[in-house]
Amino acid sequence: MTSPGMKRRNFLKGAGLATAASAVAAPAIAQSAPEVRWRLTSSFPRQLDTIFGTAQTLARYVAEATDNRFQIQTFPAGELVGGLQALDAVQTGSIECCQTPIYFYTGKEPALALGTGVPFGLNARQQHAWWHFGGGDKIINDVLARFNTVGLVMGQSGTQMGGFFRKELQSPADLQGLKFRIGGLGGQVLQKLGVVPQQIAGGDVYPALERGTIDAAEFVGPYDDEKLGLSKVAKYYYAPGWWEGGAMLHLVINQAKYNELPKKYKALLFHACEAANNWMLAKYDAVNAQALKRMIGAGTELRIFPQSIMEAALKAANELYAELSEKSPDFKKGYDSMVAFRGEVLPWWQVNEFQYDAFMVRTKGRV
Repeated sequence: MTSPGMKRRNFLKGAGLATAASAVAAPAIAQSAPEVRWRLTSSFPRQLDTIFGTAQTLARYVAEATDNRFQIQTFPAGELVGGLQALDAVQTGSIECCQTPIYFYTGKEPALALGTGVPFGLNARQQHAWWHFGGGDKIINDVLARFNTVGLVMGQSGTQMGGFFRKELQSPADLQGLKFRIGGLGGQVLQKLGVVPQQIAGGDVYPALERGTIDAAEFVGPYDDEKLGLSKVAKYYYAPGWWEGGAMLHLVINQAKYNELPKKYKALLFHACEAANNWMLAKYDAVNAQALKRMIGAGTELRIFPQSIMEAALKAANELYAELSEKSPDFKKGYDSMVAFRGEVLPWWQVNEFQYDAFMVRTKGRV
């Protein structure tokens, strides 16, 4: 039979163990969910509330999921570094991460263009599928690793518009000498057709077009082009943006900072990026139609690229890809992978997705 003294001693012993356990638990929890403060520089201005809003949405998702223990402070282009210097800042570690289309940096390595999208490449859904199931992730991240960075998909525009032009385009001859704001490999393709490509960050496009420094400009699609005011300084709006069937954006992270994250923060960041990616595409799908309608109502004239320009551009694109494949083994590896994947998925698209969409477009107003 246990005496009162023994009971008291056992209680005190148990209380001591509980106190010790609580003393250990608090630091353990803090270690598994440490406070992390990152800065994110975007390649886009604050006024583009869908693209820059995607970075803000990511930061909100991460903060909410960690009770604000993991916080990412977002900065628009120009506040920390220029929109075209985002990768450089992350590579050196002066900023932890950036939101950017990595085709801005094809001068460093042409293969990076494939991470965002190339002329006559994949549409938004196909590109996302290639990234996750066609080898795109490993191919592009092997390249980014050379710049001390890691890339996570975080944003998708869908098929972009062909941009605003001061004059109508009737044939490839009308492209000769045209000063055109365009990024990525699309500019190199058009250069073969006589265009003078200009890579200009988003916030600088309107003044360049207004002053006549450039003759035409593409950016994303109706919603953003309207916000930038491009319809006020150029009359003709062309479709489609064949150089970006789907423009994929990335969260590019400094490799050392990424490696410091606990495993669960890495998992959280991946899923938050995927969620932000879906948010951005859904937002564009919701707002582009209304923006296009408003601009047409205000006098914008919608045009479709002539077939002769599309065919000439496709020929020039294939020539460029052959040249880049000879110069860059990484580009060849990525391009061959993308082409093989496109060849596999397009027949299915033709049989099902394309047929459904084409029928619904033909019968709009009847259903």
